[in-house]
Amino acid sequence: MTIFNRKDVFEAFEDITMINQNVIKGVFEKYAFDQVVNLAAQAGVRYSIENPSAYIDANLVGFANILEGCRHSKIKHLVYASSSSVYGGNTKVPFSTNDSVDHPYSLYAATKKANELMAHSYSHLYGLPTTGLRFFTVYGPWGRPDMALFKFTKAILSGEKIQIFNYGNHKRDFTYIDDIVGGCLRVLDSPAQVDNCWDSSSPSSSSSAAPWKVYNIGNSRPVELLKCIECLEGALGLKAVKELLPLQDGDVPNTYADVKSLSEKFSYMPSISIEEGVSKFVKWYQEYYN
Repeated sequence: MTIFNRKDVFEAFEDITMINQNVIKGVFEKYAFDQVVNLAAQAGVRYSIENPSAYIDANLVGFANILEGCRHSKIKHLVYASSSSVYGGNTKVPFSTNDSVDHPYSLYAATKKANELMAHSYSHLYGLPTTGLRFFTVYGPWGRPDMALFKFTKAILSGEKIQIFNYGNHKRDFTYIDDIVGGCLRVLDSPAQVDNCWDSSSPSSSSSAAPWKVYNIGNSRPVELLKCIECLEGALGLKAVKELLPLQDGDVPNTYADVKSLSEKFSYMPSISIEEGVSKFVKWYQEYYN
């Protein structure tokens, strides 16, 4: 059995951390950014159950490096991806940014809430304007191959079974990538401001006395997972072989974004329906994978 000295472990961790910090510092110095949009993260609920350390490294340590780069480079605005997963055990819908997010169902969700808190501390201490966008079930071209739509499409084309959890009773606020990008661009040029109406005796969870803000960004039209699969079958011209399974650990039954504050502030109006979005995705998929 190998016994590690605590000092050696700390020194090894510090070496790795310093390397990552220096890489990020070098990028900021080389390109002299005015604004930053951080979409980098270890994503996915299920993988966070299997490999939690990957989420600590990428989502906590990695995000801290981004915050440090922004602080030292005097960035005018940091926009970063949070997640609808932060709502965890909430059952009241639609999910509002004023709702509590104190009951995450997965480590992934916990790291995303932690990002919002880390951003707040930098906004408060260093005056760094930060805006977090809670993404709701983003899909479309160039997405992650481990996402349901990618896996379903590949399986249907191969004649294999698709696994449908919660017996297909999920509802998801599917949001096409174009609507997400449009929202990010609208927010980017409007740095978060201090909320002069913020009351410390009755604090809001979506604004602050610091230049910090959090918004939901979603389609605001939840769709049953089975409906999404029907759209996929229609676009492919093939029927899926379905395997219905119980709800997985870490998953939530429904998501539904209240985007009122984003719409009022930035005239954000998602426009792509699940039918149109799935059709666009399938067209890209077939062309890309030949």
